Amino acid sequence: MEMMPVRQRMISSDTHVFEPPRLWLDRLDKKYEERAPHVIRIDNIDTWYCDGQRFMTAGAGTQLGKRYEGRFNVRAEGHMEDVPKGAYIPQEAVKDMASDGVDVGIIYPTVALNIYTLADSNFVNVLFAAYNDWMAEFCAAAPENLKGNALINLDLDDVPSAIRELERCAKMGLSGCLISVYPGEHRAYSRPEYEPFWTAAEALRMVIVLHTSTNRVLHEGSLFDYSQTTPATHSNADHWVRQSLGHMIFSGVFERHPKLYVGAIEYEMAWVPHFLDRMDFNYNNRDGLITHFFKNDEVPSDFWRSNCFVGFNEDPIGVKMRDYIGMDNITWGSDYPHPESTFPRSQQVLKEIFKDCTKEEVEKMTYSNIARIFGIS
Repeated sequence: MEMMPVRQRMISSDTHVFEPPRLWLDRLDKKYEERAPHVIRIDNIDTWYCDGQRFMTAGAGTQLGKRYEGRFNVRAEGHMEDVPKGAYIPQEAVKDMASDGVDVGIIYPTVALNIYTLADSNFVNVLFAAYNDWMAEFCAAAPENLKGNALINLDLDDVPSAIRELERCAKMGLSGCLISVYPGEHRAYSRPEYEPFWTAAEALRMVIVLHTSTNRVLHEGSLFDYSQTTPATHSNADHWVRQSLGHMIFSGVFERHPKLYVGAIEYEMAWVPHFLDRMDFNYNNRDGLITHFFKNDEVPSDFWRSNCFVGFNEDPIGVKMRDYIGMDNITWGSDYPHPESTFPRSQQVLKEIFKDCTKEEVEKMTYSNIARIFGIS
């Protein structure tokens, strides 16, 4: 191996906005004004609320770069006026990306991730539609640099609505979509009711993303509350994405839809080799558990390699295991503008963790893989 400089073409597969309150207040019917996402300053901390539910503090968007100032500098405190302009103004986002060596950003929400935890499914649809309109406009301001993802409420009870919103968002130029990373075991993505959605996403070439903080377990008596998460919860976050990917792979979703891409974003990636090994082991040794047998002697890990990808922010252990994960399945993201972001030191961070990688490997992880998946020329 040889040490290679990082600076070349770069795409961040995990770049975020930190949405302004006016996004929803200006786009919703007045009857939703009291329920819409809004900010309340309590004890000098700006906190987001929606439909009577606490979401997060402004600290999620005001601590950018503070982790580089030393330990214990990242706090929940924050005021909305301190959120970097690049988190909600597209031209400023492009400037910040350029200063960090990033040419293109695949865009995800921050505050809106929490909407997946709301119980009222119809209201979720209303909020997602407003967000998707705003995201399409945000990316249209710099279409070569900003590639947006829609928010889709893939409700087992109303799959046609999800398909209609997916089609609408594809027409607006959005590149992919988020669905809940985990809808619950009784509504797992192995169920045949979801088949029309996979068909539509494949036909539209809309990438499906399973992003952290989008659990939607409403029908099993446990509304997921991210305001109550603990260090243990965060340390085991990849549990949920493994469940959903496993359900999709074992039920043959990718065998039936060979051009469908699904990504696990913001879970890092060192968990992937063990996950692949366990899937193949169970497929080959526990016939009594298997309900779908693949053609041509394929095994579950084959569908990971052909149809799935993983995004990491700063995972040196995962980089060491890159061959087990699959060099064509790894994408890097800066997680701008969150507290754990590599911004504004992405070049330095990547130069260190890529020090044993070849130029071709760096190119795949920072550019060509995500360009291929999202169809970026």
